[in-house]
Amino acid sequence: MNNILRFALTSLLIGSYGISINSLADEDKFAKVEIAATKLSEHVYMLTGAGGNIGVSAGEDGLLIIDDQFAPLADKISAALADIQAGKPKYIVNTHYHGDHTGGNGFFGQTGTIFAHDNVLKRLASNQDFTKQALPSITYDQGINIHFNGDTLSLVHLGAGHTDGDSVIFWRDAPVVHMGDLFFKDRFPYIDLKGGGSVLGYRDSVATILARVDDNTKIIPGHGELANKQDLVKFKQMLDTSIDWMNTQLKSGKSLDAIKQQGLPDDLQGWGWKFISQETWIETLYNGLKSR
Repeated sequence: MNNILRFALTSLLIGSYGISINSLADEDKFAKVEIAATKLSEHVYMLTGAGGNIGVSAGEDGLLIIDDQFAPLADKISAALADIQAGKPKYIVNTHYHGDHTGGNGFFGQTGTIFAHDNVLKRLASNQDFTKQALPSITYDQGINIHFNGDTLSLVHLGAGHTDGDSVIFWRDAPVVHMGDLFFKDRFPYIDLKGGGSVLGYRDSVATILARVDDNTKIIPGHGELANKQDLVKFKQMLDTSIDWMNTQLKSGKSLDAIKQQGLPDDLQGWGWKFISQETWIETLYNGLKSR
């Protein structure tokens, strides 16, 4: 077999099974990831692995999941769900459009119905990697309720924040809320300004959620360990301090480079992490606040 024919056949096989070199590399990267389950109430669980934390409702009506991490983890997520309850998710909720929260849509969307904000559908539909079955089929503007497993899950859109299509999920009868990426526990958040996100909108959404939770509420962040109201209060204070500080820098007429060189004040130290360093956070604040 000559090289040209061999290449053609290889390309055909790869295309037929929807496999790319990048996806093969991803599978290797995620090979050691373990999906761990934490029970939060009689019918509610949190799954952690790689990517956004997953919320789970399990009971007599079946399974519902909130976010589904990366595509190569779908089998591992399914196995973790099977340890909780047999069956495939009937409903999948996307808190926003980012791939670390929607990568499993193509797998779980084969047998389940995907819910998301209108803008999530718009953004995913423009991504050629998302087939029809991976797209939300039920969308909403301000919110929608799902009556499931003896409870009501309220999917609420609070406006532009992390992106322009964020949803927060409140359980009516269980003291649980899934905040998606409107909450990065003990870390600077990623605010996707190019994806319609807003620094002030993000802070205001956190404030709105704080007013709806109490000291007994278990808060599932988009990233980080299970949290409580005090953790969210601390996060909100960091956001307030960051915004006030950057507004002061902007009023003084400093350039972005000058602000970066100066660095963050002492009370904002310790929040940086691999993806959102101090410099990245300064850029986000500067670009998100300078034009308002």
